[in-house]
Amino acid sequence: MFEDFVAIVRRLRRECPWDVQQTHDSTKHLTIEEAYELVDAIDAGDPDETKKELGDLFLHVLFHAHIAETDGTFDLADVMRAEMTKLVRRHPHVFGDEVVGGTGDVLRNWEAIKRAERAEAGTEEAGPSALDGVPDALPALLRAERVQEKAAAVGFDFPTAEDAWAKVREEAEEVREAADLDALEDEVGDLLFAVVNYARLRGVVPETALRRTVAKFSRRFRAVEADLGDRLAEAGLEEMDAAWDAAKAEEPR
Repeated sequence: MFEDFVAIVRRLRRECPWDVQQTHDSTKHLTIEEAYELVDAIDAGDPDETKKELGDLFLHVLFHAHIAETDGTFDLADVMRAEMTKLVRRHPHVFGDEVVGGTGDVLRNWEAIKRAERAEAGTEEAGPSALDGVPDALPALLRAERVQEKAAAVGFDFPTAEDAWAKVREEAEEVREAADLDALEDEVGDLLFAVVNYARLRGVVPETALRRTVAKFSRRFRAVEADLGDRLAEAGLEEMDAAWDAAKAEEPR
C-alpha cells in the first residue's frame, strides 16, 4: 500500500499540470494548512476526520520528498533514514545504556543531544544557546511555551506555579499603568508571556487552551446570531448578553 501511495504521487508529478509546476516554496503554506486541519480534527475528537487529515499531511511529506528527488537534493529514503537515525540517537535510554529517572530526564537529555547536534553541524545562530532550535514561524503562544521549556531545561524557571502566578499579577498591574500605546504593547506582551509560564507550570498547553476558548466563543456567538437573527445589528448589548447567557446555559457541562 505504501508503494502504491508513492506511485500515485510520482504519477501526479509527471502528468498533472498543476502538480508538475509546484515547488517547496509554492506548497509550504498548504502544508501548514494541512497540519492545522489535522489539529482541528483531533480537537473535534473525530477519528474519521483525523484519519483523513493524517492522509493529507502524509501526502505533503511524500510530495515534498519527490520534489527534492527531482531536484537532486534528497529522496524519500533519505528522509526516513535521517529520521530513524535521529530517533535512535535522541533515545539513548531506549536504544543504548542511558538510565533515566523519568520524563524530566528524557526531556533534558533530548535538549542536550539537540544542542550537541547543532554544535557539531555549526548551526547555532550567535553561539550556542539553550534556545536554539525554536522556529520563528511558530504561533506566538506555542513559541513562548517552547522558549520557556528550553530555558527551564537548564534551570532558568520559576520554582513553583505560585511564583509564576505572582508574576502574572505584577504584569497585569503594569498593563494598567502603561503610559502610551508602545508601552501598552510591551506590557501586554509581558502579561501574555507570564500567563504562558503559569499555564505551562500547571500542565496546560496555552495554544490548546486559547484554541479551545476561541472555539467556545465562536460557538456561542453563532448561537447569539441565530437567536437574534435580523435584529442583531439593532440589538443592544444587554439583549446580546442575555442571548449569550442563554447559549451558555444550553451547553452541556
